[in-house]
Amino acid sequence: MVDDVLAAKARRIRSDILKMLYLCQSGHPGGSLSLVEILMALYYKTLKVDPADPAKEDRDRVVLSKGHGCPALYAILADQGFFPREDLWRLRQIDSHLQGHPDMMKTPGIDVNTGSLGQGASVAVGLALAAKHKKMGYRIFAVVGDGEIQEGMIWEAAMAAAHYKLDNYVMLMDHNGLQIDGRNEAVMGLGDISAKFRAFGFQCYDVDGHDIEAIAAAIEAPSEGKPKFIRCRTLKGKGVSFMEDVAGWHGKPMNAEEYKKAMAEIGGSDDV
Repeated sequence: MVDDVLAAKARRIRSDILKMLYLCQSGHPGGSLSLVEILMALYYKTLKVDPADPAKEDRDRVVLSKGHGCPALYAILADQGFFPREDLWRLRQIDSHLQGHPDMMKTPGIDVNTGSLGQGASVAVGLALAAKHKKMGYRIFAVVGDGEIQEGMIWEAAMAAAHYKLDNYVMLMDHNGLQIDGRNEAVMGLGDISAKFRAFGFQCYDVDGHDIEAIAAAIEAPSEGKPKFIRCRTLKGKGVSFMEDVAGWHGKPMNAEEYKKAMAEIGGSDDV
């Protein structure tokens, strides 16, 4: 069954994330693990991209605005053949093309450099405007974090996307409820985030962020000539019991014992 195949692939992606983060002893496990199915819905169900021609003009564009979640994106790009899987094990090394945040000048398949939160979503609006100007049918997908939504430029981007009727612009939010300093509601409450985007002029959908089919269906659902916002309800640290819903695993390296336990739960090999 397709679902079984995708579930097995999700476990493989998560094990690759854990291995690359353990090897470099740096990075962001919690928010990378919560992103997996969101990115899988894009890369395995939705996108028009070609690993043999990453710069193809009419390709869809993905902007990982929450750039610290790039281990999930790298693992998927490697699985798709944009670069060798072995490159993953050199994450964050100075001579590696896989740095701690995406770099479009170094890594095939990366469309925009990101890292400073909020900027990716704004750049994605510019890309969507460019597509409209060129009368081309490709779509722009901005993947944002819930803590990132607290950035003011997110709302400037939202206002512009609605004003210019960018129905080729889709924002997907990884809503795991946590950020580096704790729970969203304790740091800066989001309120009814879908209602906010709806008020800005977006077509809004709310889905289980670990259900690939549900995410893909929301992506393809009618936008009624509007930009689209998809709230993906996720679990930070998904798949690793001691990381799940724990803010401390936002950017914490694993020790050897934690790595072995995490890989045992995911079903991956702990060989390094």
